[in-house]
Amino acid sequence: MDKGHEKKPKSLGSYISSSNNSPKPPIAPALTSEDFDKIKQKLEIFKKAILKKFPFTRSLGILPAKAYPMFEEEEIPQEMQEEVSKTKPMHIIMIIPEEEYKNIAKIKPEVISIAKETGEKLWVHIKTEVDLWNYGLDSKFSFMDAVSASIPLHDSGFLGSLRVANIHKSLVLNRFDRYIASYVIAGSLVRGTADETSDVDVFVVIDDTDVKRMSRIELLERLRGIIFDYIKEATALAGVKNILNVQVYLLTDFWQSVKDAQPIMFTFIRDGVPLYDRGTFLPWKRLLLMGRIKPSPEAIDQYMKEGEKTDEFVKRRLLDTMVDIYFGVVTPTQALMMLAGHAPPVPKNIVNEVKSALVDKEKVMSEKELKTLEKAVKYYKDYEHGKLKEITGREIDDLKKESEGYLKKLKAIREKLEMRMQEHLVENLHVEMEKMLKHIFGNKTQKELLNSLETELVKKGKLSPRMGGIANDILKIKVKAKSKKLTQTEMQRISRDSSDLINALVEYQQRKELVSVEKGVIQISYSGKKGELVLTDHGSFFVTESGIKKIENKSLVNSDKKQLEEALSKTRDRLQVKLSSDVLQLLKKELGDFEIIL
Repeated sequence: MDKGHEKKPKSLGSYISSSNNSPKPPIAPALTSEDFDKIKQKLEIFKKAILKKFPFTRSLGILPAKAYPMFEEEEIPQEMQEEVSKTKPMHIIMIIPEEEYKNIAKIKPEVISIAKETGEKLWVHIKTEVDLWNYGLDSKFSFMDAVSASIPLHDSGFLGSLRVANIHKSLVLNRFDRYIASYVIAGSLVRGTADETSDVDVFVVIDDTDVKRMSRIELLERLRGIIFDYIKEATALAGVKNILNVQVYLLTDFWQSVKDAQPIMFTFIRDGVPLYDRGTFLPWKRLLLMGRIKPSPEAIDQYMKEGEKTDEFVKRRLLDTMVDIYFGVVTPTQALMMLAGHAPPVPKNIVNEVKSALVDKEKVMSEKELKTLEKAVKYYKDYEHGKLKEITGREIDDLKKESEGYLKKLKAIREKLEMRMQEHLVENLHVEMEKMLKHIFGNKTQKELLNSLETELVKKGKLSPRMGGIANDILKIKVKAKSKKLTQTEMQRISRDSSDLINALVEYQQRKELVSVEKGVIQISYSGKKGELVLTDHGSFFVTESGIKKIENKSLVNSDKKQLEEALSKTRDRLQVKLSSDVLQLLKKELGDFEIIL
């Protein structure tokens, strides 16, 4: 079938699932870029003159060319229409605050004079925001579309907000066609308080009366998903920073909410202005203004009962406040316990563990702070066990005041703990480094250890030159830590560097031991067999698949694994291997011809 003759879906459910209703963004017919460039400079002069003379101006915009006949017919006196049409002026919309409405008669002559000074044919339509909203209230939606499609010369937020809402409306209408009952704008834009970053609030009411095979919840969620997807597209097309807030209602649900006198619906109907309406929203607005929309007796009873719940709500919120204060006290206390090297205590044990760690051992917290913690924990325990049913505002004030003092004290305690933990860390680094150096070079003084590290490892290229400086810093850091001159940044650097040095020393020691072991073992090949000659400080051993033998008194005698391991453990340095001729002669005698594999 030819695409031009495709049938539109017959129901709202079909519209939701149909892929043939791809929305098309509205086209804003105005000046061509070439025409605009020709008069851009003159329009800039016009704008500056208007803003200087009338700084309260909200917006200035060039109306779309296709809207000129419509504005000429509506806004220009009939006797002047033919003459104006022949001159083909450019139509400008000038939006001013409602409080300036009374001064339009004085403003207009001066605006005309400024327009003439540009040398261009300009016709300026001076409107207040209320005038524009009246277009919507009079169902003149094409006028609203034209204003929103204006090329802005100056805008304090009004035109941009209206533009993003109108583009979104067009996308939604293009997708859902006749199922949009009303598209209404409200909020700060209608109240006249919007700026370039204000949110734009709109309501979309969709006729769901023909939906039979889909649950209302599923229908509403799917509609919201589709309509919300257009928000990002509309914002990008409008080129504004304003956030578009969209509320989607089913027609049946909306009417029920109005009957139930939900305040948000009354506010929406009272303040909202339709950008599109199929005879749904405007009748509601008229009826509300006439006092004909009255809440049902059930709705009145429901709202009366809400007043009776006030006391219950207040009690509940006071208890909630107590819980918030409790966690505000307990959570940072657990953090301090972790800083002190303990696991974060569970609430039921926190008082005893804090007393033991921070009051008795570290002596950084006083009994006064501990009592504040104990008080908060008691309130919460009583609440948790059902003993505390309510709490007074005075008690909340007292608890809050105490908790604020407690938290200030915790900050001071943290500084003390960090300094103390720093000292502990420095001590551990110093001990670990000294122990490792002594393991490598023997029991020497600190100065001798540093010299050995430099001469034996750094200068011989076994460690990088950087490691000598790190070792020197670590072994001398205790003095700086005790004088309280060690900064947190320095501590982090030294801690990081010490890890590098320790890893390098461990790697060196492992290499040394590996080389020692390998140097003390000689591979022997004889009569198609293999064995190993193991040299130790306590004798030499010959190891084969059939067993272990020890060389004693110029002969091979039976031995075992235990004796070999004991000899190896007592061998201190195996870097220097001594292999006597007596051992080689004995092997020649016992094995015959053999080869040493190096």
